[in-house]
Amino acid sequence: MAENNNKLKNLEIGKKLSALSGEISAVAEGAGRNVTDVRLLAVSKFHSAAKVQTALNFGHRLFGENRVQEAAAKFPHLKEKYPDLCLHLIGPLQTNKVREAVGLFDVIETLDRPRLAEALFKEKKKTGACPNLFIQFNTGEEPQKSGVLPADIDQFIKRCREELELPVMGLMCVPPANDEPALHFALLAATARRHGLEYLSMGMSSDFKTAIRLGATHVRIGTSIFGPRPTAMCD
Repeated sequence: MAENNNKLKNLEIGKKLSALSGEISAVAEGAGRNVTDVRLLAVSKFHSAAKVQTALNFGHRLFGENRVQEAAAKFPHLKEKYPDLCLHLIGPLQTNKVREAVGLFDVIETLDRPRLAEALFKEKKKTGACPNLFIQFNTGEEPQKSGVLPADIDQFIKRCREELELPVMGLMCVPPANDEPALHFALLAATARRHGLEYLSMGMSSDFKTAIRLGATHVRIGTSIFGPRPTAMCD
């Protein structure tokens, strides 16, 4: 019985991935965009390595994790098995975790403050390694959220790219819950254009269609793929 339930759950993950991919393609086409320019970042926070493996079995290769420690427990053996697996850090990064994060993630989306930029610069100078980076932009100026404020974003991007020579490739945002997300997505897109940045990580389950219409290259979706998020990581 348990084996049959697991098979059904695995099929559900496959169906959800397929359905979401279809929706993303349809919205991108409707917006006059190339469907290959929009990627689905499957957010696997607190979900088991077995669920990630199921998504891999269905051909998905792009995942997002919020915590370095949790990702380190789940992904190294999967990355060995699937060399084309791409892992993004989408949660806050402490400076004392920089070395571990640099060794594990292909993209860090949460470059959000000068101290972290300096820590990444020092690690790059020491080891020559640094994953691609997205700057987290606090478009709503929310004091409880991480991210660079609008008044500081241009100078921060410039310093990271020119002075520290960090591989900043894009921007990321999480709009305020009660705001119209389109306003924040438009601000993110305009800022990226101004600096010639290619990638925009914006949009989640409730607003990814709006994000795609406004230029998202990565949409971050978890529950709609893996089901309700557990309160702690499953083994």
